[in-house]
Amino acid sequence: MCVIFDECFRNHSNFMKEILFIRNNIDKWRATEEKVEQARMVSPDELADLYTDLTADLAFAQTHYPTSRITAYLNNLASALHNEIYRNKRERWSRLYTFWSQEVPDVMWRERRLLLISFIIFMVSALVGVISTLGNPEFPRTIMGDAYMDMTLDNIAKGNPMGVYGSTSESTMFLAITFNNIMVSFNMFVLGILTSFAPGFSLFRNGIMIGCFDTFFYQQGMLSECFLATMLHGTLELSAIVVAGAAGLAMGNGWLFPGTYTRMESFKRGARRGLKIVVGTVPLFIIAGFIESFLTRHTDMGDGWRIAIISLSALFIVFYFIYLPFKRNHNANHSS
Repeated sequence: MCVIFDECFRNHSNFMKEILFIRNNIDKWRATEEKVEQARMVSPDELADLYTDLTADLAFAQTHYPTSRITAYLNNLASALHNEIYRNKRERWSRLYTFWSQEVPDVMWRERRLLLISFIIFMVSALVGVISTLGNPEFPRTIMGDAYMDMTLDNIAKGNPMGVYGSTSESTMFLAITFNNIMVSFNMFVLGILTSFAPGFSLFRNGIMIGCFDTFFYQQGMLSECFLATMLHGTLELSAIVVAGAAGLAMGNGWLFPGTYTRMESFKRGARRGLKIVVGTVPLFIIAGFIESFLTRHTDMGDGWRIAIISLSALFIVFYFIYLPFKRNHNANHSS
C-alpha cells in the first residue's frame, strides 16, 4: 500500500510541476505562435532568438514530461519555427532591402524608450550649454577650444560668420566630415561596452557643445543665420547622433540589466540590436556630410530653400525612426 501511495504522490507532484511549467510559459509560446504566423515581418535575429528559447523549453519538456501533450506541442511549434527561419533566407540584395525597410524600424520600435532617453539627455545637455554660456561668455572656449573660437570671431568680423564651411574644397570636406561623423556614432555605440553611462556621457558632451555654439551666435546677434546654416545639415546629423546614442545605451543596458539571461548573453543581444541601430545612421551621416560640404557653404542660398531642406530632413527623421516603427508594429499587433 505504501508503494502505491508513493507512486501516486510522485505522479501528482510531477503533474503539478507540469501545470506550473505550462502556466509560466504559455503566454510566451502563444506569442511565438503569432511570430511564426507573421514570420515575414519578423527579423531573422528575432526568429533565431525565439528558436533558441523555444528549443530550451522543448529540451526541458522532453526530459521531464516525455509523453506529455505539451512536449508534442512544443516539438511541432519548434519545427514550424525552424521551417520559417530557413524559408525566410533572403538573397543578398533582398536582405539589404529588408534590413533597411524592416529590421532597423523594428529594432527602433523595440528600443523606443532608449531613443527617448537619448533625446532627453541630448536636450538637457544642450540646455546646460545654453545656461553655462549665458552665465559665462568664456565658457564656449572651454568646450570648443580657443583656436576655433578665434577663427569664428575673425570670420564674424569679416562679415562671413559661416566661413568655416567654405574653408576647404567640397570633396575633401565631404570625405573628412562624413568619416568623422560616422566614427563618432560608432564610438558612441562601442562605449556601451563600459555600460550605458559611457554613451550617455558622450551624448552629454555633444549636447553641451551644440548649446554653447548656438548661444554664442545668439550673443553675437546672429542666431537666425546660425540656425538656418547649421541645421541645413544638422537636422540629419544631430538626429543621427541621438539615434547612435540609443545604440550605445542598448548595448550598455545589456550589462546592467540582464533580466532572465546571463549577463554575457544579455550583452550580446543588446550589442546586436545596437549594431543594427548604429548601421542605420550611416546613410544619414553621408547625406548630412554632402549637404554640409556642398550646400551649407552657400550662405547666399535663399531662406526658403534652406527651410525646405530642413523641413524635409525633419520629416524623414520622424517618418523613418518614429512613424514607420510604430506603423509596422501597430499593424502587426492588430492583425494578430
